[in-house]
Amino acid sequence: MNLKKLNILLADDDTDDCTFFKEALEDLKLSTHLTIVHDGEELMQLLEHEKKSLPDVLFLDINMPRKNGFECLSEIRHNKKLKDLPVVMFSTSNSIDKISAIFKIGAHVYIHKPGDFAQLKEVISHALPIVTEATSSNKKVKYILNA
Repeated sequence: MNLKKLNILLADDDTDDCTFFKEALEDLKLSTHLTIVHDGEELMQLLEHEKKSLPDVLFLDINMPRKNGFECLSEIRHNKKLKDLPVVMFSTSNSIDKISAIFKIGAHVYIHKPGDFAQLKEVISHALPIVTEATSSNKKVKYILNA
């Protein structure tokens, strides 16, 4: 994969999942900078008060405390500064209703959280080019990635 250094923001309240994600990125040997927040309020404060550039992509868990992923995604899409931020939603849910709802709100990719490290690396390596390609060409893509 030949990508520029990506600034990735991960919003997930599960510390084990965050560690798993960080290790998957490291194992993929991608040129990235990872920032992690653990709830929706923390995420929105970071995004709204970011003075420098926004992340290249946000991986957003659906089920988080204080503000869930649906609420955060909706706020992001209604904020002029954030509306074009590439968002990859992920959850342990495979509910068609939830997946449909996140695409209506404006997610680019939905990942069903894999429990296996190799599968996590695979879905991350597939998701990153999808969102970077979509945002550079202003395409509105919608992908579901299941490991």
